Amino acid sequence: MPYITARKVFTNDGVLHKQAIHFENGKISRLENWKGDFDFENIAPALFDTHINGGANYYFTSKPDFETLHDMAAASHQSGTFYLLPALITSSIDNILHALSSAKDFMAQNPNSGILGIHLEGPYLHPSKRGAHLEKYLRKPDDDEIAQILEVGKEVIKIWTIAPELFTDRQLKTIMESGITLSVGHSNATFEQANHAFDLGISLVTHLYNAMSAFHHRNPGLVGAALLHPKVWAPIILDGKHCHFGSAQMAYLAKKDKLFLISDALFLGRIKQSFQWEEFDAELQNGEYINSEGNLAGSAISLPEAIINAVNHLNTPLETAIEMASLRPAMALGLDHKMGKIALNYPANFLAFDYNLTNFRCI
Repeated sequence: MPYITARKVFTNDGVLHKQAIHFENGKISRLENWKGDFDFENIAPALFDTHINGGANYYFTSKPDFETLHDMAAASHQSGTFYLLPALITSSIDNILHALSSAKDFMAQNPNSGILGIHLEGPYLHPSKRGAHLEKYLRKPDDDEIAQILEVGKEVIKIWTIAPELFTDRQLKTIMESGITLSVGHSNATFEQANHAFDLGISLVTHLYNAMSAFHHRNPGLVGAALLHPKVWAPIILDGKHCHFGSAQMAYLAKKDKLFLISDALFLGRIKQSFQWEEFDAELQNGEYINSEGNLAGSAISLPEAIINAVNHLNTPLETAIEMASLRPAMALGLDHKMGKIALNYPANFLAFDYNLTNFRCI
């Protein structure tokens, strides 16, 4: 029976020392104390990025095919993240349907790739909060188009980012009843509109602070509603550029165990210096991707880098930072019964790293 050994094991139920992790048929079968040499300094559950746009070389929305999905999985694994949801941003209905079909086929043929589904970001977003999304593709929710997307994508879309103020309650309920997790993002919803959406059953926002109506003491907006609502999960891009670390600290105090980490990376590895897809453009400047309008066009951060920033800038314990990038995103999507922990019958997919928070890799 194969096994690995580690000086410290972060299980997301606690921290164990000097352990051997045995596994069989891809599942953890036993943990035991270990007295010999160690294969790794630290082992943790595999990380899960619920929002990533491209790999090292290709961007999913512009090239929604097998080559891009292989690139995204490989680049994520090389940076230390095993599970991921490629993001498909606002585009034509033909591109959306093609991307969903490609992803469905890819997942069927590559069940161990770590790609668990798609994060559909758009196209029903508020124009004033579109960020880098192309305005020409933004549109109001249409029953027939929603039905088309659900027919092709209900088994592959895990998260669908929408601006709820554009929808009827019936439309929102139709999507939620399909099993898809709705997320509020690129939205100009008022505090009251946001809370109405949350009360309907939406329990996720897309990227806290970014592309949402801001907090004001007389108008708390979507930011205020997300911070206050006890059932709402709040992912955050912790690169120090998409939001100030002070704002992230406020979110950490307000959301507690409902805050988790995403990359929202346009590309991983900082190899890609510039990119163009139709009118969407981006250039890597000072560690961030900026478009010609001066807007952020996605991050360049990896989840392990976000973990390091959580430890260094939010003063989170390391075990909490790891949980924010593994168990919590799984919980937000109702997947924590089968991933996000090192425990019996959980997948034998792990994150390994050295004692000084270096050399993050998937094993």
